[in-house]
Amino acid sequence: FKMCPGRVLCKLPCSGEKEVDLAVQSAKAAFKIWSQMSGMERCRVMLEAARIIREQREEIATIETINNGKSIFEARVDIDISWQCLEYYAGLAGSLAGEHVQLPGGCFGYTRREPLGVCVGIGAWNYPFQIACWKAGPALACGNAMVFKPSPFTPVSVVRLAEIFTEAGVPKGLFNVVQGGAATGQFLCHHPDVAKISFTGSVPTGMKIMEMAARGIKPVTLELGGKSPLIIFSDCSLENAVNGALMANFLTQGEVCCNGTRVYVERKILDTFTKEVVKRTQKIKIGDPLLEDTRMGALINRPHLNHVQGFIKQAKEQGAEVLCGGDLYVPDDPKLKNGYYMRPCVLGNCKDDMTCVKEEIFGPVMSILPFDTEEEVLERANATKYGLAGGVFTRDIQKAHRVVAALKAGMCFINNYNASPVELPFGGYKSSGFGRENGRAAIEYYSQLKTVCVEMGDVESVF
Repeated sequence: FKMCPGRVLCKLPCSGEKEVDLAVQSAKAAFKIWSQMSGMERCRVMLEAARIIREQREEIATIETINNGKSIFEARVDIDISWQCLEYYAGLAGSLAGEHVQLPGGCFGYTRREPLGVCVGIGAWNYPFQIACWKAGPALACGNAMVFKPSPFTPVSVVRLAEIFTEAGVPKGLFNVVQGGAATGQFLCHHPDVAKISFTGSVPTGMKIMEMAARGIKPVTLELGGKSPLIIFSDCSLENAVNGALMANFLTQGEVCCNGTRVYVERKILDTFTKEVVKRTQKIKIGDPLLEDTRMGALINRPHLNHVQGFIKQAKEQGAEVLCGGDLYVPDDPKLKNGYYMRPCVLGNCKDDMTCVKEEIFGPVMSILPFDTEEEVLERANATKYGLAGGVFTRDIQKAHRVVAALKAGMCFINNYNASPVELPFGGYKSSGFGRENGRAAIEYYSQLKTVCVEMGDVESVF
């Protein structure tokens, strides 16, 4: 592998209806074996997969950087989160259990936690390997099989994950990968032998997947977009708040669904905060993502770069001020000249009704808005169809907990942003989706409960 910005990385045939059916039937056969194994047996296989990923961290991170364009520094973190995810769910696999309930007259009942069957995972292009592990971890721990479709923009690294699962000892076909776009996704969603669909991506696509799943009464997990608020109070640690704002806006070139792109700053520190954010943003090293000191790589493709640039142009037309960045960046290295680079952008003089504040940009664009009171900022922060994440920076711990309790969002941060511990559930409110990934909560979405009622005597008939 080598960096080839602006050029084709590889070509893969799209999976049609026939290939999708073969993948599902293969997974169905593997499910019969895997689901009958004990939790501890599944645990050992998943731990081996985690070990292989940890051992091959550098190689997989390099593949992911070339696959996506993010910095190698970030890609290593993604791979670490991935093996940690598999380790976490391996640990849960052996502890999954139902409960015993004593009933009158010596009778009793119990519940069984059972797998669903063949689950479908459909991933996004911003965290290809990590998202696949987030979906496969709880699915496999519960005894399910999975057919995974990565984004056609980032098809490579998930294939390596499938190879690793095979090396670790899962039954052949338990984790299958199909390649393709919307048509392939439709074949998966409509397949009668698919038991559940987990999707990460845009709100419009999530709506379509939910509609298709409804026809087969299939449960879905939807992790969709966001336009999350980040609230900076004047009593914060300024340096920490600036760090948080940068983390909330510029990871993976700003292509992160839970990014805190609406940065509300208490008016008394607005100028000081803005000046420091602009200074720090201008210092972000852009360039070859495989270099150790690069902190921002290339956007995913030319259409998306144009899409992000269009938002900035519209923001200026609507009265926002570009405080820094927003323009195309051409690295000095001639081999990178066709890359999809831009300078991270900070917008000032923003208003709540501007398109750049209301709509998800999914690029390195931060909008700064002033506020005066806690009540006011909470009303403005919640005035959106999205509800994926939110954050608050303050030294007042009572205020911090009060604010996050009032935020209509599924993932909230206090004095940090974009932390991704696998132990904590992740998911959204409102149009940002439902269901949860990570944490024990994900087990609920990859298993089903069977209730058994046992009569110890004769049935007493009323007839």
